[in-house]
Amino acid sequence: MEYKFNGPDGIEKKWQDAWKKSKAYKVSNESDKPKCYVLDMFPYPSGAGLHVGHPLGYIASDIYSRYKRLKGFNVLHPMGFDSFGLPAEQYAIETGQHPADTTEKNISTFKAQLDKIGFCYDWDREVRTSDPNYYKWTQWIFLQLFHSYFCNTQKKARPISELVAKYESKGCNSFTAEEWNAFDEKTK
Repeated sequence: MEYKFNGPDGIEKKWQDAWKKSKAYKVSNESDKPKCYVLDMFPYPSGAGLHVGHPLGYIASDIYSRYKRLKGFNVLHPMGFDSFGLPAEQYAIETGQHPADTTEKNISTFKAQLDKIGFCYDWDREVRTSDPNYYKWTQWIFLQLFHSYFCNTQKKARPISELVAKYESKGCNSFTAEEWNAFDEKTK
């Protein structure tokens, strides 16, 4: 008997279609199970396909996420694409195409390749760093950092406005309130 592992009648396609149809790796937010989050490094969709190093790195996290799922955890294992930056731009320049077009095409190829390998990603949680719905949050995080300082007394971030108010009224060990108020904006 011939083993039909690939092609339209192959066993791999049969099970990959079954997993996709049943959303086998979709994770519910509503669960009493303990949570486990597994995140791989996002590939750059800056080539026509994955290279051997991609699956090599993803195999361990896939095994771990399956193990945790078997142990009763609600495992979120998403995949994303680092599609915002120099690698995507360079690939577009090399191919003479718009970065949005090459990125979309390459992501489609990468996803098909990852699915053929059989990784257990929740594609409903896919992340693309070039998506405004993604990078608005990275920008928000940087703004939070910019408007905060680390308070050594409380051992946590505090609003920078509190520190400025303290310096304006009391100064600190390094300068007085009067000295602070006399500083130019760059020095402050």
